[in-house]
Amino acid sequence: MNPDLLRLHPYPFERLRELFARAPVTSELAPISLSIGEPKHSTPEFITQSLRDSLAGLAHYPSTQGSPALRGAISTWLARRFSIAPPDPDSQVLPVTGTREALFAIAQTLVDRTREAPTVVCPNPFYQIYEGAALLAGARPLYANIDTNIDANIVAKRRFAVDYSAITEEQWAQVQLVYACSPANPTGRVMDLADWRDLFALSDRHGFVIAADECYSEIYCGPQAPLGALEAAQQLGRPDYERLICFGSLSKRSNVPGLRSGFVAGDRRLLRQFLLYRTYHGCAMSPPVQAASALAWADEAHVEANRVKYRRKFAEVTPLVQNVLETQLPDAAFYLWAKTPIDDELFAQQLHAAYNVAVLPGSYLGRSHGGSNPGCGFVRLALVAEPEECLEAARRIVQFTRSL
Repeated sequence: MNPDLLRLHPYPFERLRELFARAPVTSELAPISLSIGEPKHSTPEFITQSLRDSLAGLAHYPSTQGSPALRGAISTWLARRFSIAPPDPDSQVLPVTGTREALFAIAQTLVDRTREAPTVVCPNPFYQIYEGAALLAGARPLYANIDTNIDANIVAKRRFAVDYSAITEEQWAQVQLVYACSPANPTGRVMDLADWRDLFALSDRHGFVIAADECYSEIYCGPQAPLGALEAAQQLGRPDYERLICFGSLSKRSNVPGLRSGFVAGDRRLLRQFLLYRTYHGCAMSPPVQAASALAWADEAHVEANRVKYRRKFAEVTPLVQNVLETQLPDAAFYLWAKTPIDDELFAQQLHAAYNVAVLPGSYLGRSHGGSNPGCGFVRLALVAEPEECLEAARRIVQFTRSL
């Protein structure tokens, strides 16, 4: 048995089930889940129709590299969305079976176990796949805490920023991969151009690869679409995307989490090795999914309609929650990151028992590092259900918090 499996932490939702089992629900209210970031809006009909129309493709083995039509659609979307030159569909774009799979696989491709103490940097709190990928690649996860100071006087754009300053030069020398999540899970913070300039400078100095997780990039409340990694690279004079790979997904953008469809794009040298790994890994996307994905990347109308729904929910839910918890609109993504008046685990457990609303304790998304777990004292609310259900959950959260 691979001994690295013993190093894995329980997944947050396993811990949540155990937490709730210790305090059964006492309410007759219908259950509402704000704990899992799974989109609940309906899948566009043209995507499901494409799947039905393309079933004949199941008679053929798919190419790991994906069809030219799909790679071209992704390249065209990247150019249109981020105002960049179209990445080369043959060498700078690869379809993947969801960003979760690809974010895990990239560490298996890039980590050199023969080097002393190979290290992978993860933001803290974080999407747990980053940590698991590092551990199973034989690397050491190194956690970079976010700034949890939410004082109103702090410069807003630095709130919840990842602090790389605590990482020493000796540690940087061992870092081979940095996971950067923008828009961030769970805080919804978007990295600005200065953030990218600083991270690129660190990459140039120490030679590590940046894996930019951008799966929430198409869900935002303001008029300005979030800055992307490839976009920042081009603006900063890095047109070849050296040591940079970005990860995008249809799951949130198009409400198709079960489609398992995304892409990686960036440094062609790295993608060549990633394609080699994936050829052996056996994770080619099925032909019907490729056909439906190409159509989804080419259409923006359904994405705009999806965004309107999220904006409505944030506009209605956030003021209610702000009556009892410290929180703010995220830059992007579909989460509220809210400070709790009591221990976050206890808050989630008691809210569920008394009002049948599930939220995720922030401490489950973080690790103790540098003397603290920056997820402690927060809960993540995923506004993924339909608007009325999210509103009802917010009303219950208000009632519960006022009862404490």
